[in-house]
Amino acid sequence: MKRYYGAKHLHFITGSCYHRWPRLGTARRRDLFLKIFEETRQRYRFVVLGYVIMPEHFHLLISEPEIGDPSVVMKVVKERFARQVRRDAPSKNQLGLWPDPDEARIWQKRFYDFNVWSERKRIEKLRYMHRNPVKRGLVAEPDQWAWSSFRSYAYGEPGKVRINCQEWPLKIKQRPREKFGECQSPNPTHSQKTRMSGPPVQR
Repeated sequence: MKRYYGAKHLHFITGSCYHRWPRLGTARRRDLFLKIFEETRQRYRFVVLGYVIMPEHFHLLISEPEIGDPSVVMKVVKERFARQVRRDAPSKNQLGLWPDPDEARIWQKRFYDFNVWSERKRIEKLRYMHRNPVKRGLVAEPDQWAWSSFRSYAYGEPGKVRINCQEWPLKIKQRPREKFGECQSPNPTHSQKTRMSGPPVQR
């Protein structure tokens, strides 16, 4: 799977539990995932535009982080979650009560990443995420599923993860100008104020 980073696109990310087993099948597990995800958002400085946490997979729509890249973010979130889950049930592992050695595994390897560069695609992915619990028959209406960003959009609720929020000053990375027939110039371009494609950022 190729990753395309550095273009300031949004990233629609899908991660799955190992063999699609419902490792996120309880409210406690889903709350834990969102807690870790929010802490990672603050640490690596990216904007979350939407999310949904399902019993056996998750979808996220995020900006590229100021620190690292989406692959780093996913590695941190998945590893922290797996460590905490194993820590919560040490006796099971030690006594060999897992039905199968694979039962101790939490995540499928890697993740899927789709670059979102248009407003149409952004809306499409948000609608897909918010309708996912209804489509799966988990709830009758999107606002009944507590582990998605729907209520933040529909009712302005803060939620477990802050949506469209950027608490830090956006850093514009300077790049040298290039002229035809010349080597790269050491003189950087002027900084310009930029806005990420998406809903207004809350201050």
